[in-house]
Amino acid sequence: MASFVRRLLLPLAALLLVAPTGCSTTGSSGGTADAGTKPAAGQIPTGAGPQRRYTVQSQPAAGMCHYRHTGGQPLPDPACTPGALNPDVTPATINTTICRKGGYTSGIRPPANITDKEKHLNAASYGYADSLHDAEYDHLISLQLGGDPNDPRNLWVELPSPGHKPGAGPNNPKDAIETHLHTAICKGTITLTAAQHAIATNWTTAESALGIAR
Repeated sequence: MASFVRRLLLPLAALLLVAPTGCSTTGSSGGTADAGTKPAAGQIPTGAGPQRRYTVQSQPAAGMCHYRHTGGQPLPDPACTPGALNPDVTPATINTTICRKGGYTSGIRPPANITDKEKHLNAASYGYADSLHDAEYDHLISLQLGGDPNDPRNLWVELPSPGHKPGAGPNNPKDAIETHLHTAICKGTITLTAAQHAIATNWTTAESALGIAR
């Protein structure tokens, strides 16, 4: 009997020794998100980058994420949405990517049939139950600033800003700030890395933190 038990347990022990120790983020969609590269402390994670075929990415569990506010403006939960970078956009490649004449972002944006599903799942992650028509599924680090197109760490259902009229659709002042930062990057006024960190930390203070004004 003891010999039989030993023969049964040895294969199990071998499996445990070789089993992977890493974790994946499994969310409401039942899939597994590509975790990309693991960042060092204080660094923004890097995503998988543009894909020929996008798939719906897993989102944090329902109710796991919590909005913050500054001056009435919404900010994401840094634990759920720290931002994620597009590995194709670096200080050395900005002239052939985000600063390229003719545009860059339209060719890497995930299609609506993917992001619509993710938006509903992410709304549950943040406990958002109001009209999704009035909320934007937003890249925290926008595509024009080198953000990853479809990493779940870089996307959140952004609440309407103060002064919003219900039913009018999103009113997002963050977009104008992103465009201003993009222009400054391409002019060489600020660095790509500094802009990415500023927008990921607090989009409402990004311009003042970088010392640029409109």
